[in-house]
This record gives sequence, C-alpha cells and structure tokens, in this order.
Amino acid sequence: MTLFVFLAVLFAAFLHALWNALIKVGVSKVTGMLIMTLVQGGLGLVVALTRPWPAADVVPWLLASGVFHAGYKLFLAFAYEQGDLSRVYPIARGAAPMVVTGISALFLADAIAPAEYAGILVLGTGIAVMARGAFRNGESRRLVPLALGSALMTAGYSLVDGLGARVSGDAVMYVGWLFALDAVIFTPICIALRGGAVLRAGGRDWAMGSAAAAASYGAYAIAVWAMTQAPIALVAALRESSILFAVLIGWLAFGDRMDAGKALAAGLIVLGMMLTRL
Repeated sequence: MTLFVFLAVLFAAFLHALWNALIKVGVSKVTGMLIMTLVQGGLGLVVALTRPWPAADVVPWLLASGVFHAGYKLFLAFAYEQGDLSRVYPIARGAAPMVVTGISALFLADAIAPAEYAGILVLGTGIAVMARGAFRNGESRRLVPLALGSALMTAGYSLVDGLGARVSGDAVMYVGWLFALDAVIFTPICIALRGGAVLRAGGRDWAMGSAAAAASYGAYAIAVWAMTQAPIALVAALRESSILFAVLIGWLAFGDRMDAGKALAAGLIVLGMMLTRL
C-alpha cells in the first residue's frame, strides 16, 4: 500500500466518523438521518439512471438491503439520542463484524482463520468493556441494545450487499439503486414513527444532513477506490481507525467523558476488528 493510498483510507475513516458526528450534533437525530438519506437517495438515483436497469433476480436483494439500511439508521439515530458518540459508535461499529464472521462461518461455508477467532474474542471483550462503562458511569442503558441493534442491521446489509452485488454484476448500479430505494423505504418509516414534524427542518438541519451525506458518500467512494489500489484486507482493516476518530471527536469536540476504561475498550475493538479483517 502506497503512502497516498494509506492517507486516503485514513481520510475515508475520518469521514465515516465525521458523518456520525454530524448526525449526533443535530437537535433531531432522526431528522438529520432522514435528510442525509434523502440527499444520498437523490445522488444514488442520478447514478443508477446512467446504468442498465437491474435484472429481476437483483430486485429482492435491493429490497432486503433497503430494509436493513433503514433499520441500521433508525437504531443508530435512537442510540445517539441516548448516549455519547464515543460510546455508541465503537459498539455499533465493532459488533457488526463479529456477527458477519459468525454467520459466514455457519451458513456460507467461509473458512475462519485462527486470527479471526482471536479477533472475535478481542472484539467481544472490547464491546463488553465499553458497554460496562455505560452502566458504571450512570449513562443511559438503552444505548447498548440500540447500538447492538444497529450492529445487527449493519451485519445484515453487509451480507446482503456482498451477495447482491455479485448477483447484479454491476456494483455501481447496485449501490445507486440501493441508495434510491433506501430513501423510499426510510422516509415513510420515519414519518410513521415521529409524525410529519420529522420533515420540518431548518436551513442548519439541511446543511448538516447534506454535509453528512457528502461525508458518507465520500467515505464509501474512497474505500471502494482504495480496494482497487491495495489489498482489500489491508484497506478494510485500516478503515477501522474510524473508531478512534469517533472517540477523539466525541472527547475533543463534544466533551464526552474519557476515562481509561473507554480508551482501553476502543483500543480492543480496533485491534479485534483488524484481526478479523487481516
């Protein structure tokens, strides 16, 4: 991996943490997530219309992915209503690869290397320490199941998108339609849960949501490009530095409480994720 690619992947990891921070800082997390989804949906539709239409056997994968993405963002928005960025993000980001690795081993016949088993153990330890910190420090206990729910949805769409993109044979088309369908599915769910008020947003809300959409799209685009320039496993492992960026943003920008337990947990989660990806 060249220095330029290395720095680009680090920047992508920062962008991923940044869009989460932008959603967290908004008054309404659900509204911010909805604005981000609508902006991404528009961009996705523009891209999708430049590609061939998806075949019939791709549509079920897209629909399933749209449902998982909607669930992921709802759980994440609700978790941010309950807890700090530096507490929620590592749990939500860290638990997903454990689930994906386990399901892949059980149902997809993927071989699991010893390092991956070690990574799952380290990951589980780090998540347990992070969750325990929430209970000990008087934070809302609701953030833990909500963050874990987000992780389960992430695992779901990761598996569905990985298989669906292969079926489609055109990842660009697949992702474009995915973003567009995501907006179609996510919007009525938000309205049903929060009422029409969720659509009422000021200029600042639209600016923050649009910035989050740009950061999210940029993080994804850079990561995909980097995987064409360097080994996929190395890129995937380096992206997990986003957890450290999120913890630092939460601590330095939002004034999140930082102690030895949280720092240790974040380090264990990053180490565990790298072991499962390499």
